[in-house]
Amino acid sequence: MTLASVYQSTDCAISFELFPPKTSEGVDLLCKNVERLMQFGPKYFTCTYGAGGSSQGTTLEVLQKVKEITSLPVASHLTCVGSTVKELETYLTEASRIGVDYIVALRGDPPKGTTQFEVTEGGLKYANELVELIRGQFSDLGIAVAGYPETHQEAVDFQTDLTNLKRKVDAGADIVITQLFYDNDDFYRFRDACQKIGIEVPIVPGILPVTNFKQAKRIASMCKAAIPQSLESAMTEAGDDQDQFRVGVEHARQQTIDLVNNGVPGIHYYVLNKSEAAADLLDGLSLTSC
Repeated sequence: MTLASVYQSTDCAISFELFPPKTSEGVDLLCKNVERLMQFGPKYFTCTYGAGGSSQGTTLEVLQKVKEITSLPVASHLTCVGSTVKELETYLTEASRIGVDYIVALRGDPPKGTTQFEVTEGGLKYANELVELIRGQFSDLGIAVAGYPETHQEAVDFQTDLTNLKRKVDAGADIVITQLFYDNDDFYRFRDACQKIGIEVPIVPGILPVTNFKQAKRIASMCKAAIPQSLESAMTEAGDDQDQFRVGVEHARQQTIDLVNNGVPGIHYYVLNKSEAAADLLDGLSLTSC
């Protein structure tokens, strides 16, 4: 199944993002959560890796396990940070060898302790260059790239960020997966702007069901995602962790319903290696576009 073909159905295709655990116990728990998430009919799973490529090997091990458990396509994140072109090619070769189907191609954030991205000598500067490398030498791999409904934190402005996104798509990306957002109107404005500039690949919204207000504020500050006043008020009033979990999951559930009703081709859920929140919000939902 090609990555583009995942989104050709009238049903909303869902996918889940994982990260590489640090312990064997964490891997076992991840596998159990993957098995639980399978009841919702995901089309594929993705896996990130640590800053600067610190857990690339673990990422590939996780994806091998996920593929064994699910028989579904799997996608590895890949960034330009800290890697030469030769090292990127080596990783892509190994990913292909073990059966990785898709790559989420990213420039990557600056390493911890730094504020600005720096090009590795012999490496790449932009995500569109990584897309070009994959498309040119590893044409069997599907490619997803990142989009930012509320503008990348390092971008000069929204239009410049959008132009950079089109450059990635024109280089050969199959789909765009967005950064998380809490207000669907931000996504719809972004989707309209993408269409206006000539981006014609599927635009897949990324959703993180927040489970407590402290988490929501921390993540929002990291990726410039605005928290709607209604959500902030509800989580503040909720008080304890259990009530905050309920509020956050219900917000993500309503986001999902609205997105499906407005014809999104799919939704990508950032599940943080857990299944409870995603399972609660997806339970009983129809994912057929109206």
